[in-house]
Amino acid sequence: MAADGECRPLSLVITPGQRADCTQFEPVLDKIRVPRLGSGRPRRLPDSIGADRAYSNGVVRSYLRRRGISGT
Repeated sequence: MAADGECRPLSLVITPGQRADCTQFEPVLDKIRVPRLGSGRPRRLPDSIGADRAYSNGVVRSYLRRRGISGT
């Protein structure tokens, strides 16, 4: 699940219980769509990501660098 700074859900992917969370990082971020107040395409990229240590592997870090997202 991805949520904004006020804990409102932005996207959700449901998987079997034994699946590692970090394998679903990219699909969850790819599903984020935040509508704009006026006209225009929905926003898809967050400014930054906050996550626990499980998401600090090289695959996740390179994905964030490619998309220009800072990680915390």
